Amino acid sequence: MPSRRSANGLGFLACALALGVAFYSQYVLEYQPCHLCIFQRFSVAALGIAFLLAAVFPAGGFRGALYALLIGVTGLATLATAGRHVWIQMQPPGSVASCGADLEFMLELFPLTEVILKVFKAGGECAKIDFTLLGLSMPAWVFVFALVLTIAGIWNNLRRVPAAGSATRGV
Repeated sequence: MPSRRSANGLGFLACALALGVAFYSQYVLEYQPCHLCIFQRFSVAALGIAFLLAAVFPAGGFRGALYALLIGVTGLATLATAGRHVWIQMQPPGSVASCGADLEFMLELFPLTEVILKVFKAGGECAKIDFTLLGLSMPAWVFVFALVLTIAGIWNNLRRVPAAGSATRGV
């Protein structure tokens, strides 16, 4: 079993790898990300930062619970965004309205909270599936990834770690 710090470091590396795959898909494979894809990248980055903080600063007791909470919140944000994206992709073609303007234009025109609400309400181009692996689209894989990482991160930071030097005896 890896140490709490090592497991958090692995969580950070997993998030960095996921972001690397997203950028590879965009710039090498030339898949254009939709608004929800961009939000998923931000939430995966936030999840990665939560794991990095937990890896860099010693955890235990209150800090462990704080890191578990931070990982839980950022993980739930990723799950909500990816879940919404998967739901949109499951709708019949043409039943979901188009997102309209691009994200940069909307951020210049509207407050951030309104942009977030607009992105979650719309999503015509978000319904397009460019890639599947084992029958799952990229947002579905982000959902699975976030679910596993969030559960593992919460468990890792809340688990009891034996004190240094103490040996456990079998009965």
